[in-house]
Parts: sequence; structure tokens; C-alpha cells
Amino acid sequence: MKILVVNAGSSSIKSKLFEKKKDFEPIARFHIDGIGLSRCKLIFKSENKNIGLHQKVKNHEEGIKLLLKTLTNTKTIENLKEIEAVGHRVVHGGEKYSEPTKIDAQVIKTIDKLSSLAPLHNPANLQAIKACKKLLPRIPQIAVFDTAFHQTMPEKAYLYGLPYEYYKKHDIRRYGFHGTSHQFVTEKAIKLLKKKKLKIISCHIGNGSSITASINGKSIDTSMGFTPLEGIIMGTRSGSIDPAIVLHLQKKLKMKPADIDELLNHESGLKGLSQISSDMRNIYAKYLTKDPQAILTIETLSYQIAKYIGAYAAALNGLDALIFTGGLGEKAFYVREKACDYLTHLGVKLNTKRNENCEELISDGKSRTKVFVFHTNEEKQIAKATYKSTK
Repeated sequence: MKILVVNAGSSSIKSKLFEKKKDFEPIARFHIDGIGLSRCKLIFKSENKNIGLHQKVKNHEEGIKLLLKTLTNTKTIENLKEIEAVGHRVVHGGEKYSEPTKIDAQVIKTIDKLSSLAPLHNPANLQAIKACKKLLPRIPQIAVFDTAFHQTMPEKAYLYGLPYEYYKKHDIRRYGFHGTSHQFVTEKAIKLLKKKKLKIISCHIGNGSSITASINGKSIDTSMGFTPLEGIIMGTRSGSIDPAIVLHLQKKLKMKPADIDELLNHESGLKGLSQISSDMRNIYAKYLTKDPQAILTIETLSYQIAKYIGAYAAALNGLDALIFTGGLGEKAFYVREKACDYLTHLGVKLNTKRNENCEELISDGKSRTKVFVFHTNEEKQIAKATYKSTK
């Protein structure tokens, strides 16, 4: 069985074609970046082909057409009938969806309605869904929601301290994101440790970052909230701040809502604090030269990660395993080291060499808490969920 996984961004489409054998094996990778822009580029990789070229793509429907044409032209598949299901990453499913869901007219309508909660993501996800339904009309389409994994959170974890009617009437609550990634790495830890009722904290650290506490593979709390802005500092996002800062920016600095949105989502985080870059590799290069802003930025990020881990260990009433994943979580050994230095009271002890080598198990043999570095694979998780939903 061949399953196409589609992850559409506002100006991009990332896709993998999987074949279900004993496991889900990727047989082709496809990426269009810069849809609607002059710099638009296509990258395609399969066993026999490696393509990289500038290609004008006007919209997501053209992008999906190009994807399908590339699959057949490169003989990755003989014809489109070989694709038996399409799995779509959808960022926001609200409270409506806690499981992968077959896409029909009602699901499309609901995803569209939820676009107000994820204006940068859901509309793009929806464009790709509509294109696939048009171009592959007889093939089942499955929506896999980033928020679904967190629908097991209890009210005490997802409610804010606002009048209750704001939740009931306006759906204002913590939803959480990166659920597909957290689910993938958490399930991997459960398989490795083979212990019941495992208490796990997973840290997806990248340009967007979130930390999740789970018991026996069920999310009980997570750092991202109503939107992906809440939580620790990220590449360009501020993370959690005093809400009154927004009022101050409006009243004292006469900033408009659009300007504040730009500040908090695109000019803050690692970029704003370091005054260097949103890319940790550039910050770390400056850190090695003892640049004070680089040092401050890395110390702040590590401290915030440790604070959330400490809080979630309290919520879990214990900790069996700690996982680092995501681009930065998997590679920035110095951030892991600094964060874990705060966690000795939880029995966390790293093996310095394993950590610097970014091995899968980085905790010392004497560590009470196992510490892992897992490469996340959201596309594979979506393929697995899509397969399960079509059976």
C-alpha cells in the first residue's frame, strides 16, 4: 500500500510517499518552497532521482499537480491509482477532533471555521486538501491534527484564568501543538522502556518549540496554548509573556495589533534576544567567541526548558524519561546539557560524551531518569495514522 503524506505551509508543500511493508518506508520526498514567489524551488528525491530546480508555482493546487506529475514522470509510480490514501497534516482541530479523521464536506467546513485560531496554517492545509480531493477524487483523504494528541488534557490543564464563559462561548483554552511529533517520540520511548504507566516529558525544540507531559502515552499538559505563541522562547516567537505587556505596547508605544503580532511572532525569541539570528547555529558560533548576547540567549532558553520540565515533573508526580527532539533538540547538545544541569534533583545525569555525540540514549548509567534524543518523524506518524484510519 502506498500512502502520500502532505504537509502544506503558507508558501510551501512538503510531501513524502510511503510504502507499507513491514514498516512504513519513504520511497520519495518532495518539497516546494516559495509558492507564489519568484524564488520558488522544487526539490525531489527518490531512489533513482534527485531533482532540484527553480519552478514557478502559482498556488497550492499547481503545487499538488506538480507533485503528482513528478511522481509519475520519474517512474516512482506508474500511475496515480497506486496511491491508496492521502494523509494531511492539519494544524488546528480545536476540540472537535481527537483522532485522525476521514475528510468530507463537514470536516472541510470545520477546518475552515478553525482557521481563525491558526490563520497561518489551516488555510494552507485546506488548500492542499481541496487540491488533492480534486485531483485524486476517489482516494481516501485523512486529516491528522497537530492538536489531537493533546485532547486528553484535563480541564485544570487547558483552562485559562478567564471567566468560564470565554471558554464556553468563544473556545478560548489551551489546545497545544506539535502533537504528532510528541506522539511519535513518546510511543518510541514506551516501546524501548516496556514499562506500564510511563511518565514522560518530551521536548520538541526547534524554530517552534513545545514541551509535553504524558502518562502512558496520553498528554496531560503542554506548553503551547491557544496559539503556538505560548511557552518557551522560540526562533522568532516570544513565548509566554505578561499579557499586560501587550496593553503597554498599545497604550504607551501606540503600536497597532498587526505590529504587535509581527513583534511577538516574527521579531522576538532567539532572534530578538540574541540580536544575531533566529538560527541557533549562528548564535552558538558567537557563543564560542564569548559574545554576551549569545551567552544570554542560550542560558535563557536552557533555563526556560528546565523550568517547564520541573513543573511537569511535579504535575506527573515523578519522571521516568525525558526526550529531546526537533531540529534544535536533536542537535544542540550544549542546550541539553545546560537544561539538564538544573534537573539533578529529578535524578537526571547525562553522559557527557553520549550527549555531545547526540546519541539516542544520552543519560548516564546511574541516572534515575532516562534521557533520550530521538529524531522525530511526523510524516511517518501521519502515514501510520492514515493507514489505520483506512482499515
